[in-house]
Amino acid sequence: MTEKATRRRIAVLGGAGGIGRALIAHLAQKGDDVTVLDLSSSLARHALDTKTIAIDVCDESSIATAFSALGNHWDQVDGFVNLAGYNSALQPLSQTGADYFDEVIAGNLRGVFLAAKAVLPMMAQGSTVVHVASGLAAHVRPGYGAYSASKAGVIALTKTFAVENAPQVRFNVVAPGLVDTAFLRGGTGRSDEDGQSIVPLDAYRAMTPMKRLALPEDIVGPIEFLLSPASGFMTGQVLWVNGGGYMP
Repeated sequence: MTEKATRRRIAVLGGAGGIGRALIAHLAQKGDDVTVLDLSSSLARHALDTKTIAIDVCDESSIATAFSALGNHWDQVDGFVNLAGYNSALQPLSQTGADYFDEVIAGNLRGVFLAAKAVLPMMAQGSTVVHVASGLAAHVRPGYGAYSASKAGVIALTKTFAVENAPQVRFNVVAPGLVDTAFLRGGTGRSDEDGQSIVPLDAYRAMTPMKRLALPEDIVGPIEFLLSPASGFMTGQVLWVNGGGYMP
């Protein structure tokens, strides 16, 4: 992928979610060719004006099938964004069951590992991968133990992919604070998306210097920067996007 490229081929995993839909609208406006991979339930709920492929990142065979379909659609990929992730409960680690812990690790960490492995052979020379983690990967809070562990793993995993695949493919991370999407209400495709937030939103706003939650559009810009030639000398890096709530 070069600065002269005018139509990038970008795959977005988790693209039916709130951040994903905002990102897709932005990429489409730029003239990029976008394919979305997401749960079939998410794709059914949110009709997207682009090519879609059903995937369940907790199912290794589903991942293999989805990326095989992507390979049939494109011979090479210029950008890959992985937004997939969820957390449906806040509870102390001492009260977290092994089944729930395993479920979160499978969806948020193992799925990232398998998806990155699956897309890597398709990545073009000079292409870029952007993983979306969380500020909770480093700035931990009570009740998010399994989620924090999974997202810290995503950062470590991304850095390793970056070292092992430079200079052919760049790998970077965007780590947002809370974003006002269905994620706060059980997750896109995994809940009714309209329920009560599992997070105390007023308390979060009060402790954030910018005094608000992030909107999906706040995360699009950092992702686009990491997809673009403007970040061409960055790999293995983390962009923290949290309104000043965490300043490493």
